[in-house]
Amino acid sequence: MNDSSFSVVRLNRDLFPITPYEARKYADLGMVPREVEPESQADLKNAVSEADAVMVVSEALSAAVIDSMIRCRVICRLGAGTDKLDVDRATQHGIVVANVPDFCWEEQADHAFALLLSVVRRLNVMHRCMQKGQYVEARKICSPLRRLPGRTLGLVGWGGSAKAMARRARGFDLHVLATRQHMDRKDPDMEGLGVIQVSLDQLLNDSDYVSLHLPLNKMTFQLFDRRRLLGMRPGSILINTARGAIVDENALVEVLSSGHLAGAGLDVFEQIPIHELEPFAFSHPLLDMENVVCTPHVAAYSADAMCQVGEGSVDNLRRVLSGYWPRPDRLVNPKVIPRFPLISCSEESR
Repeated sequence: MNDSSFSVVRLNRDLFPITPYEARKYADLGMVPREVEPESQADLKNAVSEADAVMVVSEALSAAVIDSMIRCRVICRLGAGTDKLDVDRATQHGIVVANVPDFCWEEQADHAFALLLSVVRRLNVMHRCMQKGQYVEARKICSPLRRLPGRTLGLVGWGGSAKAMARRARGFDLHVLATRQHMDRKDPDMEGLGVIQVSLDQLLNDSDYVSLHLPLNKMTFQLFDRRRLLGMRPGSILINTARGAIVDENALVEVLSSGHLAGAGLDVFEQIPIHELEPFAFSHPLLDMENVVCTPHVAAYSADAMCQVGEGSVDNLRRVLSGYWPRPDRLVNPKVIPRFPLISCSEESR
């Protein structure tokens, strides 16, 4: 394919700029996407209304926005989650939605484990003690710390990042439990990694550390409400690198403040606006708690992951604009009847 006749809009120009690798993939197709950072819904609608394809990182595409896409054939998510896209409305309009579901599994697991270690070892508090010259105070803080080997990690979700987390846990001699939506399905990876499948309630009761590896949808929205947070083992730690709204943040503040939970490591948030372009001080109790380590949704980042998502998303674009379906594992709405007929990617000449 070498065709510049298609109109391709790449959103999030300033917040998530096109990487050199992604740019080369467009150039290989003879395309120069129009880069946009809309300032309003009106700007967004205007930008995408005549587009044949829309590439999106974090911009929300509501039903109203999708209604304005009168020519669009495909929405390509540069990432895995599609909770900010109205996939049902896109399907109604015959727009294919594609993502890169295996994006950043390794990075997410690295980051989740780094947060776990940081909270367990209280590294944020130690760092502040070092900055203030409070060396004796830092050693006093060390007195209640516990070693990791022999303790239990619970994984909520059993996708690629959870499996990568389980592999890392083996090196720390942790017991690993996991729960998932389809409990009746067998997975040889569980047995191979020594992971025991249990119910969510049992996992919360038995785990010293709980790490979330779930998509955000109607079933998982605030899945970790006050009841579930209190259902976690006293003194346990919550790690969230999935989606902020899976956790009721107000309840989390309450349960952390009560001492029921020992701490939390968070890379994603519902209330803290981490996708604002201009820096500003935002006040939230989670940011002031000594037993919480926060990072601004950066778990996905590595040079390798950026190449991976650029490769996958532009490949989705190429396939659809060439008249082929995306790879089945990357097709978000398989029931869509596309505006322009597509043939199976297995029939694509390579």
